[in-house]
Amino acid sequence: MIKIYKKILLPTDGSEYANKAAEHAIIIACQNNAEIIVLNVIETTQLTSLPVEDFTRKVKDMLRQERKNPLEIIKKVFDNHLKDKEFNDKVKLTLKQKGGSPEDIILQTVEEEGIDMVIMGTSGKKGLERFLLGSVTEKVVRNSKCPVLTVHLN
Repeated sequence: MIKIYKKILLPTDGSEYANKAAEHAIIIACQNNAEIIVLNVIETTQLTSLPVEDFTRKVKDMLRQERKNPLEIIKKVFDNHLKDKEFNDKVKLTLKQKGGSPEDIILQTVEEEGIDMVIMGTSGKKGLERFLLGSVTEKVVRNSKCPVLTVHLN
């Protein structure tokens, strides 16, 4: 079997969509003996306008503490699969948390880590909400230099 995908990036925000994407990442990683890098991005771009550096640092620390949960949720999904020896032997899991603009950090990580495929959930936003807020997934799909598999709940 040809190993096409050696490094898979799985961005997560702790949503059902991200958890569904994790299931797909596990299957593809097993088939390719791949590493899965789970990435949680803490949105910190609004914090740059805060006046005091110490206050900004404290807010970032609070956000990090609050946002550990998405990585823990994905870790539990993977732990359920660790019971399967075949999965355990084939897949390496790496958890990362970074701050910044989600789409920028995801695309930056693709470049820095030499990612072969991104697997991510869609947000489920529709209509005006999607138009006004945009979609991290859509921005990654449009700008990624590697394939992006998007997963939507049915």
